[in-house]
Amino acid sequence: MRILLIGREGQLGWELRRTLACLGEVIAIDRTSRPWFIDLSDPDSIRAAVRGLRPQLIVNAAAYTGVDVAEKEEVLATMINGVAPGILAETAAELGAGLIHYSTDYVFSGEASQPYDEEHETAPLGVYGRTKQQGEVAIEQVGIPHLILRTAWVYGTRGHNFLLTMLRLMGERESLSIVSDQQGAPSWSREIAECTAFMIAQCQNREADCFEVDNRSGIYHLTNSGRTNWYEFAQAIRKQAITQGLLEESAAKLKPILGSEYPTPAQRPSWSVLSNQKLKAEFGLQMPDWQQSLQLCMDELGSAKIPR
Repeated sequence: MRILLIGREGQLGWELRRTLACLGEVIAIDRTSRPWFIDLSDPDSIRAAVRGLRPQLIVNAAAYTGVDVAEKEEVLATMINGVAPGILAETAAELGAGLIHYSTDYVFSGEASQPYDEEHETAPLGVYGRTKQQGEVAIEQVGIPHLILRTAWVYGTRGHNFLLTMLRLMGERESLSIVSDQQGAPSWSREIAECTAFMIAQCQNREADCFEVDNRSGIYHLTNSGRTNWYEFAQAIRKQAITQGLLEESAAKLKPILGSEYPTPAQRPSWSVLSNQKLKAEFGLQMPDWQQSLQLCMDELGSAKIPR
């Protein structure tokens, strides 16, 4: 099966390049790759890449992820997050291909007190969440075989994420104030990619070399299990980083604060806990607890001594 992976250098795309390799021919591209490239802000670029490469499955791991900047760049964010997924779906339909697309907890208002399931009403608080919701709807309206995977609080050993930012700041400062009243489940990009590969394997028709979802098309929540807040997540990072020798005992001390004490241009949902029950029921998959996954990720950082 030929798989077109979009967003090859992102923290999730980098992991997907490795986990999907055993499922077929993976062609990983982005805006700068050659000879084939794709610019999600340019509809012609999207159509040209998909029609030229003729994949059986498209995996879109690219997005406009600047949550705060999106408040000022709504047109660009809408094109990349809201319009481009629909164009990908339409072009995939021409080829009889399937589509996997990643979405976010930001499609919800954060006013719940129990984990959100896939049927819960969406009510995004800002431009980023609203454009990601538009992308979900655009794919669903085309009606091709698809999986929309909502995830949250993604981190990894590459790219820009909370883990790497905390490690850097803890080594530079004497103290850090971290928001403690926003709940969620930190999710390791490696395990999101691995779970995606298991889902694809279950939908792969090896005789026809094609992607067949049957009646399982739709939205799935895909995060690590358990829940915490940003302050507790930072505490766990600090503790494990000291154990791994990535930080000294004198690393920045952490202070919990309320989200209202750290205002940002875009409002964040205070509750980002997603239920993974549908994933387990339909695919028999269950993501590990976030603390277990953080330990594995930190083990990798410690053994590699990756500079930041």
